[in-house]
Amino acid sequence: MTTTLIDETAETATPEASRQLVAFLVGSEEYAVEIARVQEIIRYTAPRPVSGARPGVEGLINLRGKLIPVVDLRRMLGSHGLRAETAKIVVVEIGDSTLGMEVDDVSEVLTVETADCESAPDGTAAGIGADVIDAVVKLEGRLLVILDLDRMFGEAAAGH
Repeated sequence: MTTTLIDETAETATPEASRQLVAFLVGSEEYAVEIARVQEIIRYTAPRPVSGARPGVEGLINLRGKLIPVVDLRRMLGSHGLRAETAKIVVVEIGDSTLGMEVDDVSEVLTVETADCESAPDGTAAGIGADVIDAVVKLEGRLLVILDLDRMFGEAAAGH
């Protein structure tokens, strides 16, 4: 007869206990989105401007035969300055739509504990509105703002 001992003190990770994120820079600020929403990250390619595009939409890129609108997160988040040489396009899925977000650089993929995620304090996001901030995480002397893509782009993505 074989007896199996189960260590009940071992931590068991549940999907709700942690969040996997892709962190990126826009200006001097660090933001993140859920990794499950990220389709891919590509080098910046200048989008083709489209007349009559929604505010914030730079234009379209052709990604393997699929036209994808690209938004300038620098402008949307109220950051100023020139495009970084390290600029990337983070291609994300929002509902049935695909959207490219221009960012200055992608810094890392990380896992944070859900317990470490806090709601944004009132008045935090003057330029973008706290409704697009999902949470804020304090990490070793820095703050990481997690964006809620559905609230940020939901209607715009559905209408392209």
